Amino acid sequence: MADVDVRIRVNGMQRRGTVPPRRTLADFLRVDCGLTGTHLGCEHGVCGACTVLLDGAAVRACLVFAVQADGGEVTTVEGLASADGELSFVQRAFREHHGLQCGFCTPGFVVSVTAFLAENPKPTDEEIRDALSGNLCRCTGYQGIVNAVRAAADSKDSA
Repeated sequence: MADVDVRIRVNGMQRRGTVPPRRTLADFLRVDCGLTGTHLGCEHGVCGACTVLLDGAAVRACLVFAVQADGGEVTTVEGLASADGELSFVQRAFREHHGLQCGFCTPGFVVSVTAFLAENPKPTDEEIRDALSGNLCRCTGYQGIVNAVRAAADSKDSA
């Protein structure tokens, strides 16, 4: 198969590339765009480490081909902070409430939580745990992550 031209708006910048039809969005972001915050763990959509926003919806970048995102808007963990480097409310909450340890899963959690709180700004703890069930962490035991999500929801509510 011939390579395909794609144009994807990534973190507010138009990106162009010529990619094999089966190149994943994760590989496009990491290799073609140099955005290594999107981590590859299982490469089967199970762990959630590669979660990005595609047109506002959380997706597993390892399961989406770059050609499927052609013409779309992608936000990676790098795109959540403001242009001057100020962390998003979710990123701050993860830092302040020990929602990370080794950090490998953190980008996927932060992006997933950002999408979740956009849809459900006042979640219950049960809803938070359910929303987190699609992301895996081998280090934290999840309580710090739950606390971070609760704090992020509370900070967004008071903002």
